[in-house]
Amino acid sequence: MRYYHLFSKVKLYFYDSFSLRRKTRVFKMKELLKTSFALLTIAVILSSCGSKQSGQLTGVLERPTWKGINPYGMVYIPSGTLHIGPSDQDITNTFVQRPKSISIQGFYMDDTEITNNEYRQFVYWVKDSLAHSYLDHFIEDELTGDERIDWEYEIDWTDETLEDLYYQGDDRFAGRKELDVSKLEFEYEWYDWQAAAHDKGRSPRTSFIKRKKINVYPDTLVWIRDFAYSYNEPMTRNYFWHPAFDDYPVVGVDWHMATAFSYWRTKLWDAYQSVRADGVNSEDFRLPTEHEWEYAARGGHDLAPYPWGGYYLRNAKGCLLANFKPGRGNYPEDGGQYTVKADAYFPNDYGLYNMAGNVAEWTSTAYYENAYSFLHDLNPDIRYDAKDDDPEAYKRKVIRGGSWKDIAWFLQTGNRHWEYQDTTKSYVGFRCALTFLGRSINDF
Repeated sequence: MRYYHLFSKVKLYFYDSFSLRRKTRVFKMKELLKTSFALLTIAVILSSCGSKQSGQLTGVLERPTWKGINPYGMVYIPSGTLHIGPSDQDITNTFVQRPKSISIQGFYMDDTEITNNEYRQFVYWVKDSLAHSYLDHFIEDELTGDERIDWEYEIDWTDETLEDLYYQGDDRFAGRKELDVSKLEFEYEWYDWQAAAHDKGRSPRTSFIKRKKINVYPDTLVWIRDFAYSYNEPMTRNYFWHPAFDDYPVVGVDWHMATAFSYWRTKLWDAYQSVRADGVNSEDFRLPTEHEWEYAARGGHDLAPYPWGGYYLRNAKGCLLANFKPGRGNYPEDGGQYTVKADAYFPNDYGLYNMAGNVAEWTSTAYYENAYSFLHDLNPDIRYDAKDDDPEAYKRKVIRGGSWKDIAWFLQTGNRHWEYQDTTKSYVGFRCALTFLGRSINDF
């Protein structure tokens, strides 16, 4: 009996010990679960405030990368200061070109004027987009839900649906099947930043979004219209489309067409960037401002009258350095009866070709005779979006550089002239600019 009681006590002891350990394990398990749940809650709270936070001011993480852009066919113009105005004594233009010191932000500029073949890419894009629309080649955009052209479709140019794109009936010449260029219309957009800035948020955003539809085909008839009693029909028939002129500067484009080209070029690049998914898009392609153009034309030679830095139009061998009108009408003396290839002659020290002569070039700047009296010294620019029904004087835009049919005075880097924004000429073309994002290209 004594042994039984002893055994019972031992048994009870082991039972109580086992029960105690089990209760202890259960208690510890509950505490562990509580701790894990608390840590999980903290992690969720922290993740809701932004990933990889450390309690420090780190900015927004996982931003898109930016590696800079080196556009094909463009050269980099570094930020700098220049003195605008006449590079030589010019009493008659004293009030139009008052000397002034200004600073320009770095930018890219096309090394040549936009050529016929480059502009033809724009014309063909518009033509193809019309054909895709006629053939109902659309696809729904996954991001916006809007319909857009599916460029993967092949265009069957023999399809009768496209007949409306060609001249019909009596409009046909010599029985040829020719594209009706009057149908090549393109709508471009711009944002009126000046109006938006001064509105201070009082008006809806749509008030500042402007749109304009234009015909994009160059006005080839300028070769006849610009010169009375002069035989230039071969230039009208051949200059834009013939392969012999592919690398010559495009002409017959007004200011709106040049602006639309810049808008299209931006959309073309943005579409390419979205496919690559490599960083974010850059600034927009655009026409240079008047003083960006002058700064680039000087090639780093402040106060020099010509892009090559010298005071003379000929080199040491007596060769003319640009395409213009020498003397009193000796047009071919410089090597070109009309225009020449866009990369003819030597470039200036920034690597830019034909910043004097060949064709005068559109800028984005509105022309006012006394502009130098009130414009700012930091990235100066004056703009006015003239409407179709505005007075003619409001439609003047600055052109620079002189052309193949101009005398040497117009070639000087400091001289300014103008043309109406809705006017096409056989001696006016353009090139694009692109603002550089950052202090200097060396920062990369």
